[in-house]
Amino acid sequence: MAVASKGNAVKVHYTGRLEDGTVFDSSANREPLQFVLGDGNMIKGFDAAVHGMQIGEEKSVTIPCAEAYGEKREDMMLDIPMEQVPPHIKPEVGMELSLQNQAGQPVPVKVTYVDEAKITLDANHPLAGKDLIFDITLVEIS
Repeated sequence: MAVASKGNAVKVHYTGRLEDGTVFDSSANREPLQFVLGDGNMIKGFDAAVHGMQIGEEKSVTIPCAEAYGEKREDMMLDIPMEQVPPHIKPEVGMELSLQNQAGQPVPVKVTYVDEAKITLDANHPLAGKDLIFDITLVEIS
């Protein structure tokens, strides 16, 4: 039986959840996720979990944050003076906004603090600092 290894194109069904049981993503009711093992497009821990699986095999893995989206980084927290906030934006804690990086690409951010003088934006990935649990089924290897 074929075993998934680096360079293989694979298709998997998965459900990702947090330690408290909250599901944050799933391929249920849609096409399986397709990717090439070891090409760097998946989080390290997910890629490693699929490596060595056989078609039809199911597994549940806990991926520590270091092998997922990393720790929350303080340098990704941005204080913006209120006078630099466009007048049409009325920031509220929890609001999701988008900034542009130096290359002009959008960077999603979340408002975490607001007062008269400034707002604080969190540019960390929403799953940064969290250990992730994935239930994975390998569907295809090609």
